Amino acid sequence: MVAGCPVRRSLRLDDALFRRLQELEEAHPELRAPDSPTLRVGAAPSEEFAPVRHTVPMLSLGNAMHEAEAVEFDARVKRFLGSDRAVDYVAEPKLDGLGVELTYEDGVFVLGSTRGDGTTGEDVTANLRTVRSIPLRLTGDTVPSRLEVRGEVFMNKADFDDLNRRREEAEEPPFANPRNAAAGSLRQLDPAVTAARPLDSFLYAVGASVGEVPDRQWDLLTFLSDLGLKVNPLRRPCAGIDAALLYYRELLAMREDLPYEIDGMVIKVDRFDLREELGASSRSPRWAVAYKFPPQQAETVVRDIIAQVGRTGTVTPVAVLEPVRVSGVNVSRATLHNQDEVDRKDVRTGDRVVIQRAGDVIPEVVRVVDGDRAGRAAPYRIPDVCPVCSAHVVRVEGEAAHRCTNIACPAQVKERIFHYASRGGLDIEGLGTRTVSQLVDRGLVNDPADLYKLNRGQILDLDLFAEKSADNLLASLERSKDTTWARLLFALGIPLVGSHVARVLARRFSTPDDLQRAGEEELTAVHEIGPGIAQSVAAFFAEAENRNVIQRLLAAGIRPAAEGGAKGTSLEGRTFVLTGALEGFTRVEARERIESMGGRVTASVSKKTDYLVAGADPGSKLEKAGELGVEVLDEEAFRRLLEENG
Repeated sequence: MVAGCPVRRSLRLDDALFRRLQELEEAHPELRAPDSPTLRVGAAPSEEFAPVRHTVPMLSLGNAMHEAEAVEFDARVKRFLGSDRAVDYVAEPKLDGLGVELTYEDGVFVLGSTRGDGTTGEDVTANLRTVRSIPLRLTGDTVPSRLEVRGEVFMNKADFDDLNRRREEAEEPPFANPRNAAAGSLRQLDPAVTAARPLDSFLYAVGASVGEVPDRQWDLLTFLSDLGLKVNPLRRPCAGIDAALLYYRELLAMREDLPYEIDGMVIKVDRFDLREELGASSRSPRWAVAYKFPPQQAETVVRDIIAQVGRTGTVTPVAVLEPVRVSGVNVSRATLHNQDEVDRKDVRTGDRVVIQRAGDVIPEVVRVVDGDRAGRAAPYRIPDVCPVCSAHVVRVEGEAAHRCTNIACPAQVKERIFHYASRGGLDIEGLGTRTVSQLVDRGLVNDPADLYKLNRGQILDLDLFAEKSADNLLASLERSKDTTWARLLFALGIPLVGSHVARVLARRFSTPDDLQRAGEEELTAVHEIGPGIAQSVAAFFAEAENRNVIQRLLAAGIRPAAEGGAKGTSLEGRTFVLTGALEGFTRVEARERIESMGGRVTASVSKKTDYLVAGADPGSKLEKAGELGVEVLDEEAFRRLLEENG
């Protein structure tokens, strides 16, 4: 017998059995098992992604850009713990992928979601089922009855290059980098498209669980591996920060040889009881830090320097470059930030320059390469008139930025509308930069409210639109009407109001009218809202045209749901700490109830804490509250406080 023939025969038999299984499941869908191999090839296309509220928020990590900052992280951990003893850490490669959460019930994969804004993600269960490294059923003898496990979905470098080759052969635009390819693949409405993409995964954390899980990160990773989940083999236990720094240098040296992109190393406190004591800020846990790698650099030539106008009118100088590959991305443009930076670096057309991707994301010019600089072009100056609308360009005293003075400048209008439709805004699929440009240039859209007046015929007249894509855009516009007040607030593009600040404001001011009536003094009284943000928000709502746009959006059918069900300010100024397990509330629900009434939740007990809410097994925070004289509420007292102030 020729070697290999039995294998080919087995494959043909497996294919036949697979097709037979598909036929049986189509005839009897109620009998399909949740871990059926047919789910690997994709389910029926979805109309949209449903929101998924994370039981425990998926916080972002703070960054350390230099060794001194990593050392300071260690010192900060020790200060919080009140100890000079070396802390045990676990170091893991920081992948450049897409954060996900997988929920298993009785060992069966039942729900998968993206990280989203950290509180709410998107239901991409059908797509995640197609990722072959994600088990549909867990293995082992100690499977928790419910397990919410977190990690990254990514694409290997070789698979990314192969995918882009195939896209170019099909005359489709290539992806910019592996992360974008992974994110785009996972957010396909048709899971069959995701199934055809070479996605991989590594898991590294647990959000919530019912059942026994280890109490150390190192043991948890082994536990996840025993369950059949894929964990990174390059993880390493580190006794103290010096061991972690040594491993950082090892990872940096092997970075280019790894099959996948990494942009740093994550350092985590190993013991979970210490993590509980350290707590978290509003944005990130205090027990972990992402120690980022230095930006990768490359040399190229500046072909030209142009002025680009943003949504707030800022005129930014941009270097047009000879294309060059940096950190896996082809770069042809790089920001020069402002006139002061152009002057400081003395960048001119024709110069050979070093570029890098700041934070491995935004391309920027680092410096001009020394050499023969005779015969260089004249120094660049930001023009006095807007390159788009010819209005005056001014530099406000005390600011580095130059700004176009025309609020109706088409470039500003385009950028504002693109921001409104972005994923962090109202997430309107089909409204890319080219489509937005056409809509504005043709006079069809002048502000976000105009989007909801578009009809099918107007969209079909645009370049690259056919009947199906036009219908998809109209459907996406209709879906965007059901949103949250926080997302709408972010989408309005108020300077200094990012997604986090939008959520803070939306929790305190539950409707657009409430926020419009707030003055700077009332705004600055909100925790995390400083004078600069307050001034920017007040100035935005002082403009009658901005208020009119909001009213027109509401009239068009936008339905912004209140963030966290804000009910008033009866707990205004009071600070709470939560510890232990509550029977009638999850941690998220307790936090939302407090914040909806104007209170604030922090992670650690201090003299400024008003109440410690203590559930079962409260830990060291209860003892510290007793030492500081902080009032302790059991769950019944906490519930009465909410009812009395509700």
